[in-house]
Amino acid sequence: MAAVCADELAVEPPAAARRVLGATLWSGTVGVRIVEVEAYGGDPAGPWPDPASHSGRGRTKRNAVMFGPAGVLYVYLSYGMHMCINVTSGPDGIASAALIRSGEVVAGSAEARARRPAARSAADLAKGPGNLGSALGITLSDYGTPLFDPSAPIRLELSDPVPASKIASGPRVGVSLAADLPWRFWLPSSPAVSTYRRSPRAPRVEAS
Repeated sequence: MAAVCADELAVEPPAAARRVLGATLWSGTVGVRIVEVEAYGGDPAGPWPDPASHSGRGRTKRNAVMFGPAGVLYVYLSYGMHMCINVTSGPDGIASAALIRSGEVVAGSAEARARRPAARSAADLAKGPGNLGSALGITLSDYGTPLFDPSAPIRLELSDPVPASKIASGPRVGVSLAADLPWRFWLPSSPAVSTYRRSPRAPRVEAS
């Protein structure tokens, strides 16, 4: 079963990101239903060159897991304080991943609230990538966790695919390169979806 699930993410970045929508990410007893994601590709030599991706300039020690098989946790520290959670995608050897931007806490809410005391509502507990990482208690030591291994401390449970009619898409948040690529996907029905913010460093597209 684990291999079958991982294989469902061994596809192009947007398809993998949409497939992750509606899935539940578990860290111990805390479960978060994923309601917002962003797709990221890889280096210019691959089929999905993406200058906004961590792997956009090639393989490094930091992004190495992105070049491996699908269904593995890629976690990194953003702005020196936020743990951002990604699920690797694409075929083994070709870099891509889906950044998990927001979710709804569906289990372990007391534990999530203890980690996120500043959250004003249940919808805010895991709204935004940094808050989501905090609610789940994920750290850099979790880097490389195989998310479809039933014995792993962090696990991804795919749901039935969300119908395309229930998914919205648009540009990714805060990136200055490839800023207008519509690789952000979310469930408009969820109050946990984050607010779109365009990077002030991203060039503006002039209307023709």
